[in-house]
Amino acid sequence: MNGERVGANARRLAGMAAGAFGISWVVRAAWGIPKAIGASITAIAPTATGATTYRNNQFHNTEPSSQLTGSGLELLYQLLTQSNTGRPPGRIPLETPVVPEQPADLAVTWYGHASCLVEVDGYRVLTDPVWSERVSPSSLVGPARLHPVPTPLEALPRVDAVLISHDHYDHLDRDTVEALVQTQDAVFIVPIGIGAHLRHWDVPTERIVELDWGSSVSLSEVERAHADGTDLVITCSEARHFSGRGLVRNTTLWASWSIAGPTRRVYFGGDTGYTKAFAEAGARLGPFDLTLLPIGAYDRHWPDVHMNPEEAVRAHADLCVGDPGYGVLVPIHWATFNLAFHGWSEPVRRMVAAARDAETTVAVPKPGQRIDPIGLPSGDTWWEDVRE
Repeated sequence: MNGERVGANARRLAGMAAGAFGISWVVRAAWGIPKAIGASITAIAPTATGATTYRNNQFHNTEPSSQLTGSGLELLYQLLTQSNTGRPPGRIPLETPVVPEQPADLAVTWYGHASCLVEVDGYRVLTDPVWSERVSPSSLVGPARLHPVPTPLEALPRVDAVLISHDHYDHLDRDTVEALVQTQDAVFIVPIGIGAHLRHWDVPTERIVELDWGSSVSLSEVERAHADGTDLVITCSEARHFSGRGLVRNTTLWASWSIAGPTRRVYFGGDTGYTKAFAEAGARLGPFDLTLLPIGAYDRHWPDVHMNPEEAVRAHADLCVGDPGYGVLVPIHWATFNLAFHGWSEPVRRMVAAARDAETTVAVPKPGQRIDPIGLPSGDTWWEDVRE
């Protein structure tokens, strides 16, 4: 009888401990979520009012676009059966980033996903910096990195501007933003509405520039131009996507970016579906010497808001005013986070094949690798060596 009582007490205590652990884990998972989500809708709205595509309290694509198509049951089945398809079969190789003392006329260092350090005519521009382990409002739940960050954030050289394409967690990361405020003096150039998130995270107002599609800012306007008189013009370009960090969608704008110096032009696609806006940007702002275009996280359930690899090659030609052989295409938005149901290396394999058919020059850096289009590595298919 005593043994039964002891056993029952032990089970009760174990249940209480398990419950306490569960509660503790939930608390830790939820810790910081409200702050990470960002500004409230009421804080964003005053800036958004009057923007080109803002109506009924939301931003809109100019082309009809669905965020999700097809059967919900089919999507649920994919989630249950294919969620690990996008994981690499082995260790992803990294390179230690090369940091020249002076920025080049044209180069790019890819840190993974959409995080790049672009060098244009002696300037350095950082795009969509995400250094956190997870792309989520929680540090314990959400898509985790498939490879480490190639370099600590504090090891970055001085940058002249930080560009943000939109407010999704894999492109706008609170912890990284807060660290950059401390380690850099760069201006944040963002689509309309995202400034409210930055201010919520204590980014000084004088370091924030918000732009609508078609609007530009030169670094001389924000007192960031170099002493040698050269300037850099950054233009907010139309993208076909959506936004949202909580339950409400499209309260902030999404964008691609043109980065133009006196002699070189770079186009940063961010995250977007294929759109006629590429050809319009090419005609108005191009041709571009370097395009950074997303090739991953596509699926038949969201074809309007994420490009596939073949569309990225087509977009490069559009941005180069119909000449697919002009400039260099560097793929982004793949390899770092598992965000769709395709295989890990499928995007780059498809892109390389499509580029070969189109006679488009591509460069596929390893995470951390710096690409100088003047001396491109040839024939490196490093992704084929990522095996068990």
